[in-house]
Amino acid sequence: MPTISIENRPDGVTVIVMDRPEKRNAISSGMAVELQQAFADFEQGGQKVAVLTGRGNEAFTGGADVRDLPEFWRVVEGVGIHTTKPVIAAMAGWCVGGGMVMAMMADLAVAAENTRFSYPEARLGFTGGMIAGLAARIPHKVAMEVMLLGRTLDARRAYEVGMVNEVVPVGRQVERAIELAAELAESAPLVLASLKQYVNGGVLPASPAERMMRTTLMVRKVEDSADKAEGLNAFLEKRKPRYTGR
Repeated sequence: MPTISIENRPDGVTVIVMDRPEKRNAISSGMAVELQQAFADFEQGGQKVAVLTGRGNEAFTGGADVRDLPEFWRVVEGVGIHTTKPVIAAMAGWCVGGGMVMAMMADLAVAAENTRFSYPEARLGFTGGMIAGLAARIPHKVAMEVMLLGRTLDARRAYEVGMVNEVVPVGRQVERAIELAAELAESAPLVLASLKQYVNGGVLPASPAERMMRTTLMVRKVEDSADKAEGLNAFLEKRKPRYTGR
């Protein structure tokens, strides 16, 4: 069964919903693949702005599904998701673990009054390191409080430190994000894409985990390529290789 739902609105806004409310919209292995594909389709299509949200008001997402762990890099913008178009996160309830990474990587964010941000990896004894980029997006000491002490940020505190743009009544978060997205959709796409690239490519630093994963994926692409197999076969057969760039 699909774990996300997608609405392509006539105003150029695509709404992508993590749709596992019975699991607090936990990110399973299947959901990670579906989200990655949804954003690839969004980037290649004619829609202009994406709103990412979770079904219901209890959780944006409870983080990774520990019973079906995802390849989390798939849902991190700049690593597994590549889009030149604006992305707005619309959150309510719990935003835990990887969900906090997804929210911090969004271009804009709207939080309902009941939103709670939590990153409990230090208490659980593991980390993928993607959260380190938080220290480039909110004040350093606040980021360390979240990462090292596992402190929860409520919606108001998140707004005060710049984690979200607006705080709205519960149930209004998606509506408000769509309003902002529709406003963006009326702007010049090339300018929006350029400004996003300037910020993400030249102003905000990538965390060590982001850089490592990007490098790993580039190496993996070569390792799995037809050109690699062709090069090896050509060497063994003592002939000139016929590369195709695939």
